[in-house]
Amino acid sequence: MRRLGRPESGVTLMELMVVVAIIGVLAAIAYPAYTQFVMQANRTDATKTMQLYAQSLQRCYSANFTYAGCTVQGQVVNDGSVLGTPNLYYSIAFAIPDPQTYTLTATAIAPPQTVDNQCFTFTLFSSGQVAAVDNAANNTTLPCWGSN
Repeated sequence: MRRLGRPESGVTLMELMVVVAIIGVLAAIAYPAYTQFVMQANRTDATKTMQLYAQSLQRCYSANFTYAGCTVQGQVVNDGSVLGTPNLYYSIAFAIPDPQTYTLTATAIAPPQTVDNQCFTFTLFSSGQVAAVDNAANNTTLPCWGSN
């Protein structure tokens, strides 16, 4: 019943459903963009950590003239050693085939990075060169190490 002098207030079911539909469409558009942004931001967990590990190896080499047996993050690394990154999104494998060269390779081990098909693997060489490949082994160095 309607009281005299007071207009009815409220929201109809149809109006509510229209608002819910609009929110659903916006979420469907925004979520993929957000997850892509998060994956791009998390790539720095690999690239910056590899650069820090390389600096540790270079300091050790300048003192000992070998990369084998160097201490990185408090652990002695040799050919085949594996260390994690601070945010635990990647594992970094050390390849030290001889005393004068090394290769660091980062591979995703935790979501959301495990579904980052564009930057599947990061590589840093003792020469300072960097590389990256997607999940089909195509070269994606610029977007993965550089800026998008």
